[in-house]
Order: sequence, then structure tokens, then C-alpha cells
Amino acid sequence: MGDSVTGEHRMLIDGELVEAASGARYDNVNPATEEVIGHVADAGVADMERAVASSRRAFEESEWASDHELRKRCLRQLHEGLAKERETLRPQIVAEVGSPITLTYAVQMDSCIDDMEWDIECIDRIDWEYDLPVHEFFGMRSARRVLREPIGVVGAITPWNFPFMLNLSKIVPALAAGNTVILKPAPDTPWSATHIGRIVAEYTDIPPGVLNVVTSGDPAAVGEVLSASRDIDMISFTGSTVVGKRIMAQGADTLKRVFLELGGKSANIILDDADFPAQMGSGAMVCMHGGQGCAITTRMLVPRSRYDEAVDLLKAGFEAWTYGDPTDPANLQGPLINARQRERVLGLIEQGKREGSRVLVGGGRPPQFEKGFYVEPTLFVDVDPDSTIAQEEIFGPVLAVIPYEDDDDAVRIANNSRYGLSGAVNGTDLDRAYGIAKRLRTGTVAVNGGQWFGPDSPFGGYKESGLGREHGIAGFEEYLETKTVGLPTP
Repeated sequence: MGDSVTGEHRMLIDGELVEAASGARYDNVNPATEEVIGHVADAGVADMERAVASSRRAFEESEWASDHELRKRCLRQLHEGLAKERETLRPQIVAEVGSPITLTYAVQMDSCIDDMEWDIECIDRIDWEYDLPVHEFFGMRSARRVLREPIGVVGAITPWNFPFMLNLSKIVPALAAGNTVILKPAPDTPWSATHIGRIVAEYTDIPPGVLNVVTSGDPAAVGEVLSASRDIDMISFTGSTVVGKRIMAQGADTLKRVFLELGGKSANIILDDADFPAQMGSGAMVCMHGGQGCAITTRMLVPRSRYDEAVDLLKAGFEAWTYGDPTDPANLQGPLINARQRERVLGLIEQGKREGSRVLVGGGRPPQFEKGFYVEPTLFVDVDPDSTIAQEEIFGPVLAVIPYEDDDDAVRIANNSRYGLSGAVNGTDLDRAYGIAKRLRTGTVAVNGGQWFGPDSPFGGYKESGLGREHGIAGFEEYLETKTVGLPTP
């Protein structure tokens, strides 16, 4: 594939593919090679303000909010356009994200294009109007009707780890619900958003301003326009807990709705009756995509009675794990997104060593790669559940193995986290495993390999892992307001 891959460098603002008003562009860098693969428009505050104004106007003046058939037709055009351009998108995603190409045949691209129809069909699933029984209040009998309406203008802010999937996860239900949307992607992965903008402009009848795509190398400056503007009714954000808190604080003055899907430090509880060779053999899967996934179970809790056995099996699995060039289908781990993230991960690994955890495999930069932001698959054992590497989201290819005494101790350790995004429980006795899963304070749990992810599955977290849900009916309803109207009875 190489660095001959190119992507869309223009933004979509008010229905047109445009450069930044200043003419500025910034580099798009391949994290596997550290080479510049192209450029993209570098928006400033004026560009974002133009996008906000066009989205406000489109919401107030176009038929988008009220015409269900228009929305279905246009979103199906978008779906068809993306499906036609899959093989143009695929190498772009691999090049700018550093994602293993194998993942693009699933959650990095194909499955999220295929799943779009589910959100489009929600237009017909929702009861947009329904009546409540006649009710007497202050001596007056009244009929009551409940209306579901789009919330307005949505600012969608997405991260770099699964950018194309998360772009669609936000814009499709928001648009299907009748909102207008401004998409601000992470600066590291702009093409996963600008390509969507080009498809909208070239394949669809989506009215100008209904979707704007604004790219910037200074995301804080343009992002603050979204979070502070009174013309933005909702922020939908996926990213770090630190940034999510800042967005929530910035939106407080206007009391805008905030959806936040934030960090995680999920625990995988291995029960004493589990199939240890199978469970430990797949332990290195936490390194998939460089460990850059918020729901990855980066803490493994192992019964002390079988701890030595588990550690030996994990060591063998990590040593056998292959990684490297993301264009090679044999590799499920590529680079981290940029040098800053690589240094952050290496710093946390050193912190783990200083606090007494033992590195059994990896722990540094792999010497075989002259270029690329790679970190070795790293296995920590004898980890204190209160230590930094057991509490902080590392977002790298690092597994922390923690011993526990019994089921109650395992639940206590798993819940000993400010996060609550996901988790897993594995054991032969399904009833026992499911009972433990119900005790975990997390938004999703995989029991004995059961996969919770899907377009109809609500996804989100407890505690500092976020507010609200994405996907499913619950995720669609995040983008709706509820109005109740009282009517006189005959």
C-alpha cells in the first residue's frame, strides 16, 4: 500500500467542500512510518463559527427536522456512497490510524457501514407522537400528547482510535433523529471524517448545513466554539475523561446536553474453574490495535490458587504475539497514534516498575522497528490493585495481572476504579459467572466470551466512564427532546 494513499483535504461547510478561510493546512502523518501522507484544511475559529451558523440555519429553516422521508432517503444515499467507496476508504484508515488492516473488515470500517441501516430504521421505530390517558387536574379533564423532537444542533467530537466508526456512530443517529450536526474529528485522523463530507456532497441530497465537517490542528480552539456556543444544543463527545470533564464544564453556562463516552480500566475476572489455557492464550489480545480501545480489559484478575499457572501461560502467549506493519493481515497490533502517546505509554510503564510491579514481557520500544510509534506488548504481573498502572487508563499494549482470593475479592478489585465502562467474567459455571457480572459497576460485560457489541446494544459507562449511551434505541433517544402537550377534552 505504502504512503501513496491520499485522502480528502477539504472540509464540508454549508454544503460546500472548502479550504480553511486562512488557506492553512496541516500534515497528516502515518504512525507506522512517521511519514507525511497528505494534508488537510486547518480550520480556525472563523471556520467553525461559519459551520455553526449554517447548522443553526439548516435546523431552523430546512425540512430536515420535520421530514422523515427526506432523512431516510438522504441517509440511505450516504450509506450507498460509503459502501461504494469502501476500498478507497480502507487504505486511508490503515494509513492515518495505524490500524491493522484486518480490523477494517470489522469494527474499523465494514461493520459500521453495514450497521447504518439499523439507525436509519429507527426513524420508523420511534413513537414520535403518542397519547396519554385523560387526566383530571384542578378540576379540569385534559388529554395529553407526548411529542419526540430533535434536540437541535449537535456538536460531535470524535477521537483517533476508531475514528471512522465513531464518526458514523454519532452523525447517523443524530441526523436520523432530525438534528443538524457539526463533526469535529481528532487532528490525527482527519480523512476518516473529510471522506464522509465528500460523500455527502457528491452522493446525497442532504441540504447544506445539515452536516458540517471541520478539521483543525488546534482542536481545543475550535472545539471551545462548540462547547460554549448558544447555537449548539448538544455535545456528543468520545475521548478521554480529562477532556470530557472540560467539555462538560464549558457547556455548563448554556446548560447544553452532553453525551460523554470516556475512559476505561476494565477488568477481566478469570474464575478458578475457567479453561486457563484458552483464557491465558488469548490474553495478549489486549494488545490489539496497540491497546488503543476504551473498553479493552486491561486488568486481568486471576485466582491466587492458580496464579503461577496463569502467569506461565500468559508469558508464553505474549512472547508468541506477532505485531508490526498494519498493512500485513497477520498483525493485529500496529503502532500507537503518535510520538506523544508512545512516550506517555512508556512513561506509565516506567511508573509501574517504580511502584513494584514486575514486567515479565516487553516494557519498551521494539528494536526491530526503525520507524513508527511502536511499543512492545507488555505483561505486568504482581500488580497492586491500587497502583498507577492498575488505576490509570494507559491506552497502550499493556496488561496488568492482579491476584485475588475469592469471588467477593474479585468483585471488590474490579469495582475499585473510578471508571466503569466494560468488563468480562470467565468460568465454567455460567450462573456463577453471570451472577458476578451483575455485581460489576460497568456499562457492559462479556460473560464467557459473549459479545455485547452491536448497533442495537446500548454502550456507555458508569462513574467517570461517561454519561448516556451510544447505539441502540437508548443511543438514538440521546438526540431527542420530549414535549408534552395538554389538550382539552371534548
